[in-house]
Parts: sequence; structure tokens; C-alpha cells
Amino acid sequence: MSVRTTGPSRSDLVADTALALLAERGMRGLTHRAVDEAAGLPQGSTSNLARTRQALLELAVRRLADREARVLALHEMPDPRAGAASLADALALATHRALTRNRELTVARYELALEATRRPELRAYFDATGARFRDQLATLVTGMGSTDPARHTLSLIAWADGLMFSCVAGSFGAETPSLEEVRAGLRELLDGMLGA
Repeated sequence: MSVRTTGPSRSDLVADTALALLAERGMRGLTHRAVDEAAGLPQGSTSNLARTRQALLELAVRRLADREARVLALHEMPDPRAGAASLADALALATHRALTRNRELTVARYELALEATRRPELRAYFDATGARFRDQLATLVTGMGSTDPARHTLSLIAWADGLMFSCVAGSFGAETPSLEEVRAGLRELLDGMLGA
């Protein structure tokens, strides 16, 4: 298991370790003690930051959102006037990053998403983290002339999520499409939506 932190805070270390454990061992492998051991922290350190399992999961979800924002690179999303090809390029790059360099993070996201289906209090945290990207994508497709931005945003996200799930945890788990293949799929989808 590799734990990468981007900051010196203990909170980041605990959250990053929790995400790594989720990817490696699944939800059952995520305990306060396991985080302490994997992070090399004194016993009880994780409990001091997140007293309950719910608090630990919320900490992991918040950190997931921060790290996925860098993977999705919201600042790299194009101006709507740049057209569908530019959006396909940006979305393809973000999706390909999730499939390759950030595969572990993608697996952790699926673990948390499934847990959120059983924990309504976690669902709110999980859904709020996805809102940043979803809202920005809706703004982009609206600016590109979408006749139904809500439906088109859902279709784009569902397409990318479906591809990632299939290639990370599903029946195409041994295959990773190239950046060009991801881009081609997105271009086909966007061309159909926007009549580009």
C-alpha cells in the first residue's frame, strides 16, 4: 500500500491512509487501529482525529474530494466557446488519469459510494463532494448549446463512471483504454448530444 500525502497535516495523513486501506482491503479493512498501523502513528491517533467510524468515513470522503479535484483538474476545463473537441480532450484526460495514475483512488471512491448507499448520513457528504464537478460540467454543456443540460450532464458522468468502473472493478478490469480511445468515445457522445 502506498500512502501519498500532499501536506504535512496529520489529518491528511490519516485520510490518505484510510483511502489507501479502502482500496487495498475494502470497507472491512478500514479500522482506526489499521489506519494507525499503516500510517506509522501511535495507537489512538486516528481516534483522536475521528472518534467514530462515521467521522473517519467523512474524513476520507472530504480528502477524496480534494484529491479527485486535482485528478479531474477543474481548472483545466475549457471555456465553453472552445467547443466540444476541447471538452472531450479535458474529460478524456481526467478520465484516463483516474484509470491509470489514480486507480487506487478510484477504487476507494467505489468503496465509499457503496457504503453511502447504506449510510444516509454519509450520502450527504458523498453527494456534496461530487457537486463541484457536476455543476461545472453542467455549466460547460449549457454554454456549448445543450438543449437539455441536466440530462446531458448525467449522460457524460454516467459514461465516464461506467467506463472507470468497468476497467477498474468490472469485466474489463484487465484492460485500460488509451487516452485516444477515451477521447474518441467522448467525442462520439458529445457530437450526438450537441450536434457538433
